[in-house]
Order: sequence, then structure tokens, then C-alpha cells
Amino acid sequence: MTCCQLLVYPGAFNLTTGPAHWELLQRSRAVDNQVYVATASPARDDKASYVAWGHSTVVNPWGEVLAKAGTEEAIVYSDIDLKKLAEIRQQIPVFRQKRSDLYAVEMKKP
Repeated sequence: MTCCQLLVYPGAFNLTTGPAHWELLQRSRAVDNQVYVATASPARDDKASYVAWGHSTVVNPWGEVLAKAGTEEAIVYSDIDLKKLAEIRQQIPVFRQKRSDLYAVEMKKP
């Protein structure tokens, strides 16, 4: 079975939800799913009708922030270490501990 190794998603949290939830949610998804998480946010523009929090980020599967932008426009770089990902999955084998005798995940055809 091939599992996802990296989740990449955009977000535009505001100045209220950004400080409270932006990094927390990224770190949580990385740990929950044992994947790297990379997020992209618009840079902050205080003159715009919607002011984004910014802080594009890369998080490893252990929940550690590897790279983070500030509020300004920036390019975020980070190494994705798939060997470390495999080690983390070995240490906490959540995929092997799935109780398929209790529930099943099924794909429904449209």
C-alpha cells in the first residue's frame, strides 16, 4: 500500500484565526497523518479588503516546523526527508494498528 507523504494546501487565515490556529492545524495534520505538510498563504496586505495572516509553513511528520515565512511575500524552502518519514511511521505504526474488524473505509463509485 502506498501512503501519502506530503500534503500541500493553501490557506488564507485572517489576523484573528491565524495566530490561534494556522500553525496548530498544520502541525496537527502532520502528526495525525504522519506526513509532511506544506501550506501556502498570501502575503499580508494591510490595504486589501481581506488581510491574510501569511506565514506559509513546512512541517515534518513529528509536528516540527521546518521552515516558515513571515507576513511578507517570500519563497519557503525545506528538505523533505522520506527516510525520516519512514522512521516515524515505524516508531508509531498507526497504519498497521488500524482495526478493520471494527470498521471499513470504502470508496463509493459515482
